[in-house]
Amino acid sequence: MQPIIRNSMAEIEIYTNKGCHSCVSAKHYLDKKGVTYEEKRLGKSKKTDVEFSIRTRGAKSIPQIFINNEHIGGFDDLVKFDKADELDWRLGLCKRPRVGIFKSFARFMKGEKY
Repeated sequence: MQPIIRNSMAEIEIYTNKGCHSCVSAKHYLDKKGVTYEEKRLGKSKKTDVEFSIRTRGAKSIPQIFINNEHIGGFDDLVKFDKADELDWRLGLCKRPRVGIFKSFARFMKGEKY
């Protein structure tokens, strides 16, 4: 197994809530990647709740994940980013891969944001 060369560690924030299975899954997923993140628990302070509402534009589901202040979405979106080979470079685990024009166009036509 080759050692992981980190470019620069990403700033990861994850908004969670008590008793949320998807939140636990997202945290385990990030833990397996070996990255650190800041967990922000909803319901503990009004400031965090208002910040969540503003940053996610009123999202009603949790978890909500931000990588370097870019809204990624929830756990399912995190997995989609990983399957599209877009997660590791966002986390700073590898260099950004080159994506050809045809792949970019196909993603655009499918409505994919990654």
